[in-house]
Amino acid sequence: MRDTIDGALLAKMVIHGAASINSQKQQINELNVFPVPDGDTGTNMSLTIGMAASELAKSPISEVGRAAAVNAGALLRGARGNSGVILSLLFRGFAKSLKDKQTADGADIAVALDEGVATAYKAVMKPAEGTILTVSRLAAGRAAEAARENRAVEFVLQEAIQEGHVALDNTINQNPVLKKAGVVDAGGKGFLIILQGMLDELRGLPMPEGVEDLAAPKEKADFSSFETADIKFGYCTEFICSRDTSKDPEALRAFLNALGDSLVLVDDDEIIKVHVHTNHPGRVLEEAITYGALQTVKVENMRNQHTEILSEAETRPQGPAPAAPEKKFGFVAVCAGDGLAGIFRDLGVDGIISGGQTMNPSTEDILAEIERTPAEIVYVLPNNKNIIMAAQQCVPMVEGKKAVVLPTATVPQGISAMLAVDPESDEAGNTTAMTEAFSRTHTAQITYAARDSDFDGFAIRQGDYLALAESQLFGTDSDLNALLEKLAKAEPQQQAEFITIFYGADVTDKQGEAARTLFAAACPNAEVTLVAGGQPVYYYMISAE
Repeated sequence: MRDTIDGALLAKMVIHGAASINSQKQQINELNVFPVPDGDTGTNMSLTIGMAASELAKSPISEVGRAAAVNAGALLRGARGNSGVILSLLFRGFAKSLKDKQTADGADIAVALDEGVATAYKAVMKPAEGTILTVSRLAAGRAAEAARENRAVEFVLQEAIQEGHVALDNTINQNPVLKKAGVVDAGGKGFLIILQGMLDELRGLPMPEGVEDLAAPKEKADFSSFETADIKFGYCTEFICSRDTSKDPEALRAFLNALGDSLVLVDDDEIIKVHVHTNHPGRVLEEAITYGALQTVKVENMRNQHTEILSEAETRPQGPAPAAPEKKFGFVAVCAGDGLAGIFRDLGVDGIISGGQTMNPSTEDILAEIERTPAEIVYVLPNNKNIIMAAQQCVPMVEGKKAVVLPTATVPQGISAMLAVDPESDEAGNTTAMTEAFSRTHTAQITYAARDSDFDGFAIRQGDYLALAESQLFGTDSDLNALLEKLAKAEPQQQAEFITIFYGADVTDKQGEAARTLFAAACPNAEVTLVAGGQPVYYYMISAE
């Protein structure tokens, strides 16, 4: 049984943990009970610790304290979504406890786990039971007890994991939503998978097969050889669906060829796997559902990615110092969709980060945009509740300027905040005005159900349209127009003076105008405006003020 670890072994343990969660991330994603397509827990945690694994694989580190610090720093930069941020906090406290240590035994690891829990709890404003915090706290508590019995690292980690699984199983009883869905907490499970991978490395077990070698050098493509405008089809869409019907996959191939290019379709008796570039990812996924249940989905905006890559290459080829302040205030916003990005730029936003639902940017992505904004004070608008924590981690990391994160949970809230900016005001005045403005903004959104679910009294079928009001489930229907009408008659819209409808990439101009007409008839006291947002995933975003 292994008594102590050094830096080299800790690095291998983290790499093994990253490989383990990468191989099981879809299983964790499927624990998410809310059926809206989003930046799922397994994906976010895997991407977060994947950055740490890549950093640790670059060069050997002998001191355990140094390895822990490198791990924590990379996790912080790579943190995506709330689950990724909490994971980074757990390992930040872990590293703080191990600082300056050459090696660590089981007692050191127990103290480090406890310090990680304290760091995470301190950063979360309203800690809830039945989450990754609960699992990590109880696992750390058992680690402390185990260290008094046996100071071997392997024994302490083993006991912590066992207690963690007991705590994980109990999350179903601590959270009413989990209990109704009959699942355990996704973040807690992800954390235990990482710890188990670390223990497996201690025991000399092989890493999961099929996982990319994190230490291997990666070739880079030359993205400057073509222009962003040359990208004919903007969304790289990938999915796997099961074959639940007798429909011929070749019919799907013909359908997708008419909607895009770069099509790759592979099928067997159980699944169909597809990669396609298209301007209509929603239509692609709706057609896929007619063949069987979606198993995995990924949609990426290639135009935004290409623009950002070129900008990065032009403005920061060797990682120069952050842009010097040239003005008092600067603004960074997160959104997806060319129309929405254009609106934010017209309102004075300096930096646009492509992201949102299904595409949670990392802390490093947000920090880079803050740094390249030439202002003394940079306001950050996350525009998604799962991005707020990652943005807040940037605040103490910024040098030479000040970052202020406004907790905007939706794109319409971010737009309202920008409309309230007064360039002649001071920081306190703008912060107050912007906060009051976005707090008055009611947001409704329509998307689709990514999976079957029994949620909050709604029996939801995969592929149904879902309406959200203030990020809470409002209703579900197989008829999009019926759902729009229900939203139009809801209290926030009925009491609004101004309603703005942002229609997405999968909605035609004609359909958007029909939605505007519907709202104008249902809300006669409101001024109704229609805007082409171009956003993926959401057919409509509706702002009511």
